[in-house]
Amino acid sequence: QVQLVESGGGLVQAGGSLRLSCAASGRTFSSYAMGWFRQAPGKEREIIAAITWNGRTYFADSVKGRFTISRDNAKNTMFLQMNSLKPEDTAVYYCAADSAPFRAAVPTRGAQFGSWGQGTQVTVSS
Repeated sequence: QVQLVESGGGLVQAGGSLRLSCAASGRTFSSYAMGWFRQAPGKEREIIAAITWNGRTYFADSVKGRFTISRDNAKNTMFLQMNSLKPEDTAVYYCAADSAPFRAAVPTRGAQFGSWGQGTQVTVSS
């Protein structure tokens, strides 16, 4: 089991930027894909970005071109750079770790992730 701790959320005006971090501990970080999900009030949790153990990435259409996902295996940390933020990006953001090592394809379903962080609130004001 891996422990995940998100940080970097907060309140930002529309058009602004935030960088979320996800610090991992408890197992070999570099062997697993990682992902970012979000859940807005009254809505289902959705995946917004993921990165495989070897750097392949996925972005939801809603954030493509605005968000960037990256990882620093030396620091056991994943990042989500969020630019051009919109009010509809307001949500609790969660990082998640893949349950299987060295997955070839980018995981995009919540069921593929076995560990979750506690979440960090992102609020974008208009």
